[in-house]
Amino acid sequence: MSKKRGLSVEEKRTRMMEIFFETKDVFQLKDLEKIAPKEKGITSMSVKEILQSLVDDAMVDTERIGTSNYFWAFPSKALHARKRKLESLETQEERAALAKELAALRQQKEQLQSEVEKYKECDPDVVEEIRQANKIAKEAVNRWTDNIFSVKSWAKRKFGFEESKIDKTFGIPEDFDYID
Repeated sequence: MSKKRGLSVEEKRTRMMEIFFETKDVFQLKDLEKIAPKEKGITSMSVKEILQSLVDDAMVDTERIGTSNYFWAFPSKALHARKRKLESLETQEERAALAKELAALRQQKEQLQSEVEKYKECDPDVVEEIRQANKIAKEAVNRWTDNIFSVKSWAKRKFGFEESKIDKTFGIPEDFDYID
């Protein structure tokens, strides 16, 4: 004597959808409570609960007309829902692949930028910038050198110091001169 096992919720949902797809008709709850036990073996007590779960998952459409609620589901809607789901999943996969490719390209960009940095001193623009900076620095050094010679000359005239004594006192090297 084996006990008869009842249908699982998922089996009931599948069988309820079969009713809609096979008949391609519109039903009221009371109609489904009569049809489901006879044709699909779903107990009439659970029809309302199963139907509501299908409505909640947008697998079955419902509309209130007057005082009655009508339920329907057509195979084409399910097909379109599956297609949308498939497109959504494909888009997600494509997005993941693109994100992975983007990360790889960013890493490659960073590598190339670091390589460019290595050879930056060979860049003609950078070399020209360095030349200009050197020229400006050279002019400034020569200007200060000129100022030092002027101060030394003034000190010699004003106080009668010897040039070697001024150089020694102020720490000016013997080979101090303009830069070429």
